[in-house]
Amino acid sequence: MTQQSMTPQRAVEPADSKALLRSSIRKGRADRSERRLKEHAEALRDHVLALPSVGKAKCVSVYASRKFEPGTLPLIEALHQRGVKVLIPMLGDGLKRGWGVYQGADDLIERAPGRPPEPSGEFLGQEALHEAEVVVVPALAVDATGNRLGQGGGWYDRALCDAAPNAPIVALTFAGELRDEAHALPHEEHDIMVHAVITPQGVTRLPA
Repeated sequence: MTQQSMTPQRAVEPADSKALLRSSIRKGRADRSERRLKEHAEALRDHVLALPSVGKAKCVSVYASRKFEPGTLPLIEALHQRGVKVLIPMLGDGLKRGWGVYQGADDLIERAPGRPPEPSGEFLGQEALHEAEVVVVPALAVDATGNRLGQGGGWYDRALCDAAPNAPIVALTFAGELRDEAHALPHEEHDIMVHAVITPQGVTRLPA
């Protein structure tokens, strides 16, 4: 037996595994064309709007997408046109978590390079999320148990603690980012599970 074979192998930490996955998924997303991203955003809109929980909701929280993320602007505008109150994430002073109410496409502004666009109006505290009857969140991947891989900052894992207990959490991804049981995502204690994942191809309800 060699010295190398006798050396115990260090287990890969969940955080390290997540970092590798994020890098790989982001590279894959960068290959999508503007046309394909637009088609996917429209398909995601239609699938979300068809959810019974969304159809009867008066308030829905939706993230404002950045380039190469599953697009949400068509969904946000469609909800707004229905008269639904749409809550969009905002960062306040000291990076406080909060929300703003969508007032129309011209209302969204990019406050800093690389940051998601935000409403220009009043900053509402983190407790405002409790009003949302459905919460639509971004994801780099989701597995069959409802485990979600986020961007790595933990923003939504903290923010979702303020969601109403009966509000379904719906993640948006692309088709290749929905993983089966054999390819479960690494999980940490602070990770909050989602109830459904929507890709441009359709809706998958999860046991979370």
